[in-house]
Amino acid sequence: MNFEIKTLSWQATADAVCDALIVLVPASSAKAIGASGKATGAQTKQAKTSELEQLMRSALQHGDLDTAPGKLLQCYRPQGVRAPRVILAGAGTGSARDISRAVAAAFGAYKPVKALKTATVMLCLTELPDLSGPALQAAMHAAAAATYTYTTSKSKPEPRKINQITVNVAHPSTAKTLASDFAQAQAGVQGVEFAKEWANRPANYATPTMLAQAAQSLVKPKSGIRCEVLGPQAVAALGMGSFMSVAQGSGEPLRFIVLHYNGAAKSQAPTVLVGKGITFDTGGISIKPAADMDEMKFDMGGAASVLGTFKALSVLKPAINVVGLIPSCDNMPDGKAVKPGDVVTSMSGQTIEILNTDAEGRLILCDALTYAERLKPRVVVDIATLTGACVVALGHLRSGLFTADDALASALQKAGEEALDPCWRMPLDDDYAEGLKSNFADVANVGGRAGGAITAAKFLQRFATQYPWAHLDIAGTAWKSGAAKGSTGRPVSLLLNYLVASVDIAQAAIKK
Repeated sequence: MNFEIKTLSWQATADAVCDALIVLVPASSAKAIGASGKATGAQTKQAKTSELEQLMRSALQHGDLDTAPGKLLQCYRPQGVRAPRVILAGAGTGSARDISRAVAAAFGAYKPVKALKTATVMLCLTELPDLSGPALQAAMHAAAAATYTYTTSKSKPEPRKINQITVNVAHPSTAKTLASDFAQAQAGVQGVEFAKEWANRPANYATPTMLAQAAQSLVKPKSGIRCEVLGPQAVAALGMGSFMSVAQGSGEPLRFIVLHYNGAAKSQAPTVLVGKGITFDTGGISIKPAADMDEMKFDMGGAASVLGTFKALSVLKPAINVVGLIPSCDNMPDGKAVKPGDVVTSMSGQTIEILNTDAEGRLILCDALTYAERLKPRVVVDIATLTGACVVALGHLRSGLFTADDALASALQKAGEEALDPCWRMPLDDDYAEGLKSNFADVANVGGRAGGAITAAKFLQRFATQYPWAHLDIAGTAWKSGAAKGSTGRPVSLLLNYLVASVDIAQAAIKK
């Protein structure tokens, strides 16, 4: 998806060559119409200069345009406008959330004619003079999401028709002020779509080996990224017995992917992102029900989000050091598969009694969290489609956030709210770990159904004691089911916002 930003007048907007013109109209525009139902003198004078603006004002005056977010008025070849399709979209208060809803509705309503191989759209935000950075980013992400198309495993793919979107803002000063937000949104869109691509692929199109190749594809001149891929022998040499136990039932060899983005001085401690990369999860010997098991191809959503974040970093190039760790394998139930009751030794030396082989994500993550210690990280965040219990607790709106670090929790929550990729902090009381006690090992891998998302986080916390740590459970947010089945690309936007904010904080500290 290609975006560009312009500052065109109403007349220049009307004269612009594009296949569709989408104009966002906030409630403030309706309020500006005079109490008599007519435009004010200044507005009437302006309307004479552009039939497009006059169309919008007239629709407001006559009550034909509802400015509630997502409400639309569609016009075909209106007089004085070069675009054949014009969509006036209510934008509510002009907040990021309202703008996201408006853009999603407008792009959802526009269907390019079949004769067009590609379509260009102008998104006009000139009625939003106080446009904020988060609102601009929300508009761009919503437009990209509404036009995204998956094609990889289709024999007759229908490629994305809308590949070019021009964003029109009110003033050159607005474009200048929002330049960094525009650049971040451009990078973020690429990152989200890279994550979607790999999460959406069927498991036979996204094996651990293929996931490693996806990571290696990010290594390009001037990308700032390097990649190391470790196979079974190297992982065994590291002593990652917990990770290896999950992989032993699969014919696909495991991969441990290590990505480095170097945007700052080597002396700067890196932020480490750890992504769960179970490329397909049958549950192992503790096998899952057949219904909806196909969706377990999404169980590498955490890994996909790390790949997507690194894609965005390679485009945006912020002044920060980031390391991505992706333990990747299948969880399969063959004759060599780990059995309930088996005890394995993790890289940390702690022994684990595997009471349920379907609680495998924590078994691969714990070794990656131990590996992270050698990187002397500033902070570590793991991202995983970890528990159905988190879906029960939070549904599909917010990811679960677990951390004992208040400052880290606040930073991640703020990043998520601004990105419309929200999370919710969950408890981590030590008493929740009582259920993980084992008579035969240092710890059990499950602690019963009650508070399952919390006990899973408590398990991971045992392996993340040497640095500030947070866990994001994205089981309810990484993908959608039903008619809209597919990856959401979350939480790439949250992670990118957090990393960019970390740059600002670090630079402020240096100045002090």
